[in-house]
Amino acid sequence: MTQTNTAALLTQLRTLHQLTHAETQVAETRVAQARTEAVRRELTENAQNCRVRAVAIEEAIRELGGLPDVIGPVLGRATTAVKTLTEQAQPFDEALLGDLALEHQLLDRARYVKALATADGNSSIVSLANKLIKAHRATVEWLTTVIAEEALGGPAALRRTPLQAAAGAAVRLVNTPVNWSTRGLDRAIDAARSTRPRIESILTRGAHAGDVAAKTLGASRDSALETAERVSRREGADGTAEALHRVRTASGVLAADELPIEDYDKLNVSSAVAAVKELTEASDIRAIVAYEEAHKNRHGVVSAAQTRLAAIAQEVLS
Repeated sequence: MTQTNTAALLTQLRTLHQLTHAETQVAETRVAQARTEAVRRELTENAQNCRVRAVAIEEAIRELGGLPDVIGPVLGRATTAVKTLTEQAQPFDEALLGDLALEHQLLDRARYVKALATADGNSSIVSLANKLIKAHRATVEWLTTVIAEEALGGPAALRRTPLQAAAGAAVRLVNTPVNWSTRGLDRAIDAARSTRPRIESILTRGAHAGDVAAKTLGASRDSALETAERVSRREGADGTAEALHRVRTASGVLAADELPIEDYDKLNVSSAVAAVKELTEASDIRAIVAYEEAHKNRHGVVSAAQTRLAAIAQEVLS
């Protein structure tokens, strides 16, 4: 191997080493945001695999006669810690896109390392690069699916934190026209679910919202939402009524007879899981998960719903 190629490989491996430490901390951060126990276990295992990959990269650096960067990973972890705090003020999709960008960089650099090692016949580093490529390709696919789930309205494998939900909604509202729209209400769903704002803060910007709010201020949040939807329909504000229905759906306050699965409250876990697997619309899955988490919170059902949505998301991406 030429000195030039050795230097190039060492540079790329050191960068991969630093980025892998950052990836580890991201994975550990995401564990707390896992929606289900299965996803939590997957993320925990991924964090452990990241640490294993970091050790393997260190060994490859030593094999080439180099020394692993000690300061870089420490700085990387510090940078990731700052990123974690900063992203709490970002919409959730932006945080996930940041994770995806990191994984794409790891994947591209692993491919470059493979090309460099292949050119010089270093089979051990080629083998390491293949393992890295396989791992990062899988993570890219997973994150791409999670982002698609988020775009479809959830339930995504990861939950946004309450701060992300509130901050994200605030960022979106700043860029929303003064006149309230169905789309604007749709964007506020996650904030409504996570931060449970007062009903008047949702209604005051809509057509007929003033009249609706006046009729519902003295009621509870759930009753207010239901009443607001009914009054909006009666007064012909169908767009507002539909948007309010989506707020009720996302908040888990639909009545059992409004759910897309008949006699849902009477189903045991296995029957509910079977019924969820037959759903074909992301909005229906969202309704079931919101209702389930607000009432029975059966993890098997929520996990099945998230898996079903992932399958729908992958169909959208294909």
